[in-house]
Amino acid sequence: MEAQKTKSLRNIEEKMEGLDTNSLRYHILQSAKNFKTSWIELGRALYSVWKDKLYKEWGYQKFEAYTAKEIGIRKQTAMKLLKSYYFLEKEEPAYLKEGYASASEPARLPNYEAVNILRLAKDRRALDNQDYAHLKRQVFQEGKDPSTLRKDLTTLIRQREELEPAEALEKRKTATLKRLLSTLKSLKKEIEIGKLLPASIIKEAAALISKLEEQLP
Repeated sequence: MEAQKTKSLRNIEEKMEGLDTNSLRYHILQSAKNFKTSWIELGRALYSVWKDKLYKEWGYQKFEAYTAKEIGIRKQTAMKLLKSYYFLEKEEPAYLKEGYASASEPARLPNYEAVNILRLAKDRRALDNQDYAHLKRQVFQEGKDPSTLRKDLTTLIRQREELEPAEALEKRKTATLKRLLSTLKSLKKEIEIGKLLPASIIKEAAALISKLEEQLP
């Protein structure tokens, strides 16, 4: 692992040679070298590269080819980095303004995996603002590691879903009704086209479909 890491850094340094030190491409490679302590800066740069497809100007047809060959990062990791950065910029800009982006002390930086989990939690309907605030505190103030945070999030979601059994039941009911209606409508159409059953039965099927539709919210 250490040999691979050294080789990766050596490849980055070789690519930096001959580049304008003020160019974005050089800046990204420099950020990749400092990945452990400046992922936010790397995420910001990668977001620009991905959004504007700048990698094509540097001879790469795909974003994953650029991240893998130029800076030695898998596409999955690169996407987490840029999405986590964009999430901070959009949802938690105060943390960027407070100097996290240029922090030289790793302890001050929230882990990018943890920020990514917080990003995913933001869109979970089962969680309210208070739940999100609790998770945010764990990420930015307590520095919870991603594995612990992921477990806490799973437990929190399970607890919230258990607190709302009526809502969960209503969702299952709606989903089941929709599947049943789709099947009945498809069969009714097939029977009508093939004239497989008497018109009276088809009429009864239509009435049943109508009644079931009335049960949908």
